[in-house]
Amino acid sequence: MHKIIFLIQCDDRKGLLATISQYFYSRGYNILHCQQHSDTRAKRYYMRIELDLDDLKTTRKELQEDFAQFASDLSLTWECHFTDYRNRIAILVSKTSHCLFDLLSRQHEGDLRCDIPLIISNHPNLEYIADQFRIPYYYLPIEKGKKAEQEDKIRTLLAKHDIDLVVLARYMQILTAEFTHEWSGKIINIHHAFLPAFQGANPYMRAYERGVKMIGATAHYASEDLDQGPIIEQDVVRVNHELSPEGLKQVGKDVERQVLSRAVQAHLEHRIIIFDNRTIVFNAEH
Repeated sequence: MHKIIFLIQCDDRKGLLATISQYFYSRGYNILHCQQHSDTRAKRYYMRIELDLDDLKTTRKELQEDFAQFASDLSLTWECHFTDYRNRIAILVSKTSHCLFDLLSRQHEGDLRCDIPLIISNHPNLEYIADQFRIPYYYLPIEKGKKAEQEDKIRTLLAKHDIDLVVLARYMQILTAEFTHEWSGKIINIHHAFLPAFQGANPYMRAYERGVKMIGATAHYASEDLDQGPIIEQDVVRVNHELSPEGLKQVGKDVERQVLSRAVQAHLEHRIIIFDNRTIVFNAEH
């Protein structure tokens, strides 16, 4: 069954659930699933509502124009998504392969419902993985003083392939503020540490030096501030004093894979609402 998904947020007040539900009921839509959250501290209301796409009696544009008028009257911020559309993802990598291979495998098996038309890297090392999955691999090295030129090439490729989401699968480069602003809410990064601890480079070495008893990974939307964008997903695993920095890295790989794939899946399933520098991530249906 294909669905229409609305993500809605606004200042919290009484009657929102009834008013919004009545809007869809009055237009003949069957509400398949509805999730909501009221943040009493921020006085903010969030809603994710699923409708049966078969109930659509107008064009999609007309639906969105009509809802836009309704939303304006209530001061709603909203998005509308149709699940018969497959999002197109560009994966950016450097030299580390485990997150890339995991995403490609999950997409190949149908666990991630999307298309991956290209992989971009600042190193040639991982082209063999792209070849295994028959996905074009673009090697765009970064020459000293020419980072902006390399990002322009990335922009051109993203536009050419109609990309909806960029995934940084251990892409070890800092994106410019201009780039992150252009793709705000559409770049997911995996950081190999449990943020806000150990931001930046080489977190496993710093975790070792600190003698931590847990290591983790964090998937977040990229922002101009390094490793400080809205957090989507996190997880940890217990470790002990016997592990070297390399041992911590090996243990951490599996956590990184799982955290990144869960974050990408939540984005693809339209379960995330961003407000300020936080996310509301609704649970997946079971």
